[in-house]
Amino acid sequence: MMTLPRALLAALLLLGGTFSAQAEWPETTVRWIVPFGPGGANDLVARVAAEAVSKQIGKPVVIENKPGAGAVIGTDYVAKSRPDGYTFLIGAGGVVVNSLLSKKLPYADSDLVPVGMIAVSPSIIAINPSVPATDLKSFVAWAKSRPGGTDWATAGRGTTPHFVAEMLREASGLNLQIVPYKSGGEGVTAVLQNSVPATSEASIVVLPQVRAGNLKAIASTHGKRMSTYPDLATATEQGFPNIRIGHWAGLYAPKGTPQPIIERMNAAIQTAMKSPEVKAKLAASDIETAEGSIEDFARYIADERSRLEVYAKSGGMQQD
Repeated sequence: MMTLPRALLAALLLLGGTFSAQAEWPETTVRWIVPFGPGGANDLVARVAAEAVSKQIGKPVVIENKPGAGAVIGTDYVAKSRPDGYTFLIGAGGVVVNSLLSKKLPYADSDLVPVGMIAVSPSIIAINPSVPATDLKSFVAWAKSRPGGTDWATAGRGTTPHFVAEMLREASGLNLQIVPYKSGGEGVTAVLQNSVPATSEASIVVLPQVRAGNLKAIASTHGKRMSTYPDLATATEQGFPNIRIGHWAGLYAPKGTPQPIIERMNAAIQTAMKSPEVKAKLAASDIETAEGSIEDFARYIADERSRLEVYAKSGGMQQD
């Protein structure tokens, strides 16, 4: 009888153990790390999706909030976690843009791999009701008629409202003065108080104020009209096709996570997010599901990184 070399035997045993572990995954609770505090759009999406996905994989999916440093702390935690299929990241735009803004991140983009898109809260361009504009073109015309242009509230350097401002500046030639606040909520409050005439923020933040008559929505920056607010035209429909960005959420895994596990998690996400119950829960907060394949999500990330790098440079968002 032929005797296998020890090294080969050990490799085969290890390989067999790996296949067995993947076949039995998950054996225990799976963690989704949210790199923001509880209560925001990212956290809300994570909790709705986690509940639905847990039913698909047969084990609990729990949410852990690890906020700080513009999502860097939570992202770094997952990037350095064991790639065993039990720790994932609920990523947002920061996963794409942080490496465009700083060269001193504690992790590399390649330390994380895409698993699947989950949902998107479209960004809404909103103005104070006193501004005599009804759409994006009339807002640009009004702002250009003012000496020095106009102010624009953001949630800080490199945030989605900042990118929207740079997209609008490049598309229209408008002189926009960026007014940074500590959060998107504070930026919206500034527009409500008419301290600043305009901003953009996630639909979950803006639309309740629009419906109450406290703000005017003049454009969505999503790729298509919102099902929960179909009367609002997109920026593309209004002649500004390059103003395109959303507040999205998607799942990432540490590099090295077995591909069969990533595929099974993606399948669970797609099934969960197609559920009428899940769609209804998110629609109540003006959030739209965005399920798709691993490849769909990878292409989306690559496109966002390529597009947004241009605005990060033109807007002076980058730091050494």
